[in-house]
Amino acid sequence: MISVTADTFRLAEVFTISRGSRTEAKVLTVRISRGGQTGWGECVPYARYGESLESVTAQIEGLPEGITRAALYDALPPGAARNAVDCALWDLEAKAAGKRVWELAGLAAPGPEVTCYTLSLAEPEVMRAAAARNAHRPILKIKLGTPDDMPRLEAVRAGAPKSVIVVDANEGWTAEVYADLAPHLVRLGVAMVEQPLPAIADEALIGMARPVPVCADESCHDRKSLSHLKGKYDLVNIKLDKTGGLTEALALRQAALAEGYGVMVGCMVGSSLAMAPATLVAQGVAYVDLDGPLLLAQDRESPLQYADGMVYPPEPGLWG
Repeated sequence: MISVTADTFRLAEVFTISRGSRTEAKVLTVRISRGGQTGWGECVPYARYGESLESVTAQIEGLPEGITRAALYDALPPGAARNAVDCALWDLEAKAAGKRVWELAGLAAPGPEVTCYTLSLAEPEVMRAAAARNAHRPILKIKLGTPDDMPRLEAVRAGAPKSVIVVDANEGWTAEVYADLAPHLVRLGVAMVEQPLPAIADEALIGMARPVPVCADESCHDRKSLSHLKGKYDLVNIKLDKTGGLTEALALRQAALAEGYGVMVGCMVGSSLAMAPATLVAQGVAYVDLDGPLLLAQDRESPLQYADGMVYPPEPGLWG
């Protein structure tokens, strides 16, 4: 049996990016029960990709009861619906076999990884205060994406002088704004910039100087995306809600590394259940951004553990 429920998790504080603000995370939880075992997974339907809670629920409810991971790849396109079902099937297979998912996937036992902590887009002084409160964290990811981001950059660096900083513009800059900001990104010690231009306009990155490595997020979904990234990006951000699950995420990681891209593993704002499969993809990559549960006021039972700036792999009571 396949069931889908909508769940809402309150955020600890308002979360803002260049496309808007939110006060809660609305997710879908998929449970698949067979042979006395139940596996589960979570996804975050994302309006940027034409998804809604209703449309993704309909996709999942349209699947045959006995769907396999192999058949799922062709039954659904990359996206949130396939992600939740794929991860639930992995969890179910692990429980049925009495093994961990990483064993079934032929992976090494996972360990903790340093994760970014995201600072919401806000006025410079608000971002400076947020940076100061989190200056003990090794990597801060700051949400930007407006024509007036220089004061925000300066404020975050002043608030957290020792942290590594990565910038996520969420498609919010023009080529002109990015070209103006690039030298200042270097000056302020920014380590990487994520999706500076809209995906539909990222051809402008070809031939443009990249003094700071550039990571594709909205421009990279699955392995089919890689052929469109040449000459534009240095890294790719792998999110399971974009790849359509752990299966494709692992394949995209392998393909991206083989083509010389650095890898970032990111997330939507969701619970520990959504992050758990991604911790397997995140092993040893350049950047890990699996801080979703840290932004929540509430989480799942048996949540992921976070300590000393690191995220730890899930216990069997959560997933996998």
